[in-house]
Amino acid sequence: NPSNAAQFNIEMSRSLEGIGASLQSENEYVTIQSIVKGGPAEKSKQVAVKDRIVGVAQGKNGEFQDIIGWRTDNAIPLIRGTKGTTVRLKLLPEGKTNTNPKIVELVRDKIVLQDQLASKEIRTYDVNGKAVKIGIIDVPAFYLDYKALQAGDKNYQSISRDVKIIIDSLKAQKVDGIVMDLRQNGGGSLPEAIQLTGLFIKTGPVVQVRDVRNKIEQDDDDDPSVAWNGPLAVMVDRFSASASEIFAGAIQDYGRGLIVGTQTYGKGTVQSAIDLDKVIGSSFSKLLAGLKNKGDQTVRSSSGGQISFGQINLTIAKFYRISGSSTQHKGVIPDIQFPSAIPLDKYGEDTEPSALPFDMIAKGNYATTGSFSDAIPQLKTLHDARMQSNVSYKNLVEDIAEYKKRDAEKIVTLNEAELKKQHEEDDAKTLAHDNARRAALGLKPLVKGAPRV
Repeated sequence: NPSNAAQFNIEMSRSLEGIGASLQSENEYVTIQSIVKGGPAEKSKQVAVKDRIVGVAQGKNGEFQDIIGWRTDNAIPLIRGTKGTTVRLKLLPEGKTNTNPKIVELVRDKIVLQDQLASKEIRTYDVNGKAVKIGIIDVPAFYLDYKALQAGDKNYQSISRDVKIIIDSLKAQKVDGIVMDLRQNGGGSLPEAIQLTGLFIKTGPVVQVRDVRNKIEQDDDDDPSVAWNGPLAVMVDRFSASASEIFAGAIQDYGRGLIVGTQTYGKGTVQSAIDLDKVIGSSFSKLLAGLKNKGDQTVRSSSGGQISFGQINLTIAKFYRISGSSTQHKGVIPDIQFPSAIPLDKYGEDTEPSALPFDMIAKGNYATTGSFSDAIPQLKTLHDARMQSNVSYKNLVEDIAEYKKRDAEKIVTLNEAELKKQHEEDDAKTLAHDNARRAALGLKPLVKGAPRV
């Protein structure tokens, strides 16, 4: 639907056009929850957190529409809109009655979702008396602001560009190795998966695609420059999917880096997004707009443009690793595997009854840059030995076992005393786990009821 299509495009571009505020429904009011720094709402100095929006009008002279009692999803399309257009809001400050709302006029602008972009941190570890600096890059999605790219914006947002900048900064800080954290990364742009892989290899194939006619195409990295040629690891979990699996699979196939974590999701299909606004003729669009809005042909979409019919995502092909294996159904198996806090029997493509199966095609023409085959057995031994004395690891294993036990239970007590006892036991166990972890880190223990960090 149009709302989901708009949200998909926002997630892909990591940007939107609007007033720069997040909203939430509270007691029948659409309420300002946070304000984006540098956005129209903040610049106006007239909008505050906890303000309630009771009316919205388009342009300088448009009629106000009362939105009290509206769902946030229904109100957002009225508030977002094309950059440079005007929206007026009726606002009730926190604690005020609805007798005299103030009117605020804002000019919409492009808002970059900075908190959803790639980020970094550096951790220092003591290895045999030597300080080792590891740069960790959080890769939340394979985003690409395609609209800005098409418009010729030299500063368009993309994951590969952002990671390249981060790598340069980590090199300046003289890190000894880099970890790419792809946990919870559900994918995104295929070209960005190729570009990101290209930051770690010279040139060569990254992924193969087979369409419904069994035609196989190979997508290559043609840029010989390498941003990082030092030690590399890629961290994945069950919710690493699609483009994440292409990147992790290529790094593994080239022997360029070590894959650690849990088996990935197994989403190896290619979708093509069809914009229904471009398919449905303008005359038919106006007819539907008239029927829906009784003659008013300016029904607004979630992106703030004219009437939107959403988009259809069609599955048109399958991804294959350069080794010939499909990522569909099977995903990527890490070199070093961790216990999974996410139930593998409940989430993943292999849990879906109608999922396309795993299969293979011929391998691509590529040359490995290294190999971990001899090192992996030793690394596993070292990992297992280290985890035997790791308090957090032991707690994780216990928590997973406890979850499976609780999940298998078919009976839930309704006895208040027994429930209270169970909750107290759970709280005590959590506190004991937290204090064991804090003791290992040299931190003071928590007392019951204190905030846990």
